Amino acid sequence: MISVVIPALNEQDTVADVVALALRSPAQEVIVIDADSTDATAQRAADAGARVVNWRDAHPLPPQKGKGESLWRGVQVARGDVVVFLDADLSQVHPEIVSMLAQPFADPKVQLVKANYARPMADGTEGGRVTALLARPLLGLCVPELAHVRQPLGGEYAIRRDVALDLCFVSDYGVEVALLIDVARAFGPEAIVEVEAGVRTHRNRSLQELEHTATQVAAAILSRAGHPGISLEQREPARAIEPNE
Repeated sequence: MISVVIPALNEQDTVADVVALALRSPAQEVIVIDADSTDATAQRAADAGARVVNWRDAHPLPPQKGKGESLWRGVQVARGDVVVFLDADLSQVHPEIVSMLAQPFADPKVQLVKANYARPMADGTEGGRVTALLARPLLGLCVPELAHVRQPLGGEYAIRRDVALDLCFVSDYGVEVALLIDVARAFGPEAIVEVEAGVRTHRNRSLQELEHTATQVAAAILSRAGHPGISLEQREPARAIEPNE
């Protein structure tokens, strides 16, 4: 069974299209984790056919701020053997992205599947500035066995739910690269597969927002690499947390 989890915060303009794309896939359930949106995100996701879960209802623990927290809570409520994550702000993505991310799990050795894609910006230049200028170089220095991964920060990827339940989820935007490193260390880099997914576009963020994201990503990589003095806000493995804690 495949579950699609879409973390969302104030993405009313795009979330319905992302839900519709997921519903056209082989997924058996599509879940939007709404992080207390103040716009019409939750209603539009529900109208499009998603199961909308407010992040406070996904687990009794009070939510921590950040995207990773929504992903962690999505894993709690998902029922599929494979969980496919999609960002809610996508304006262009391969129409078969869910199937493409799920197919490699036919190989029992595969634990994590990442999408690789071009990321053009509105002016035609290549996006993914934090990825190109920080994440890939820092992975090359600190975790060289993952230097080949082209989109380590991309929000379109899939993981076996049993594996996700046993991993720590960094609460902020460092979540994707931390999961990448953790899976590689637990199962070996060969347990991670990339699929070619064409072109992806989403809402481009300001340099101020990207500076904040870059700091979180750098902290996640350096912390996982054993750099002293860096602490991360993260959730412990879900199996280790009792629902009533």
